Amino acid sequence: MTTSVYLGVDGGGTKTRFALIDADGQLLAEAQRGTTYHPHVGLEGVRAILADGVADVLATTKRTPADIAHAFFGLPAYGEDSHATALLQTFPKAILGHHRYTCDNDMVCGWAGSLACADGINIVAGTGSIGYGQRHGTAARAGGWGEAFSDEGSAYWIAIRGLNAYSRMSDGRLPKGPLHGILNAHFQLDNDLDICAHIYGEKASPRSDLAQLSRQVADAAGAGDAAALAIFHDAGRELAQICDALRLALQFEAGEPVPVSYSGGAFNAGDLLLSPFRDALGAASSAFEIRLPVHAPDYGAALYAIRLGQGGAR
Repeated sequence: MTTSVYLGVDGGGTKTRFALIDADGQLLAEAQRGTTYHPHVGLEGVRAILADGVADVLATTKRTPADIAHAFFGLPAYGEDSHATALLQTFPKAILGHHRYTCDNDMVCGWAGSLACADGINIVAGTGSIGYGQRHGTAARAGGWGEAFSDEGSAYWIAIRGLNAYSRMSDGRLPKGPLHGILNAHFQLDNDLDICAHIYGEKASPRSDLAQLSRQVADAAGAGDAAALAIFHDAGRELAQICDALRLALQFEAGEPVPVSYSGGAFNAGDLLLSPFRDALGAASSAFEIRLPVHAPDYGAALYAIRLGQGGAR
């Protein structure tokens, strides 16, 4: 049994995925746990989730931490709080018992999976949103400043915009479209104002659950709701702006193709989001080339672990 196995960890605002592969890229085991977004579960919560997921994939393959040649941990909010980042950086050592690992933001996992570690840009639209790309060994990020004043185009952003449209429909500031009835049915409301208890009350939904309301906004858009359709149009435009900022930051030359891929649950809405995203990219630059994601982010993280473990550039 070879000891050359590689671990990829894709943290996220809703779930964390673990993948273990061999040196040839064969998937050996996967596992899933809850969010590792430390502002919500705490640093100790992150450490416990990571330890549990790593133990799961190792037990499945009858491996030990010593068998891991290199690991890549992509963690949400990594690099966005110097104190927390310093602590997050120490967790893999405590879990693995060695220093053969690299930590970075989970945005790297999306790029590594969608583009199989090739030069280009990946846009993540999950619970939050962020863009990341690499070109000739240079890396750049854009967006992803958190839900309070950023994360444009994310599932959470779409959901909050949808809730705002619902309130306007209830007040008469917007015509009542399918979104109003869809949210009433989802929350089983007899009184519109009771929706506030689900958002602000003692049993208020956490950020990850609120982000799931993007599905109801998508249902409303599919039913022809004008406000919901406008939200997805704006989301696609916002995500394209992030990509264009990265195109400039990575200094793609005039006429040079700019590969773009995507990951994250907001894209489960399909053409509701992809169509305005494509249109906005095309309006920004004819150099953008949208590519279907090659791999899932957790597998991409493991692929990146191979590159890093074999001395490849970050």
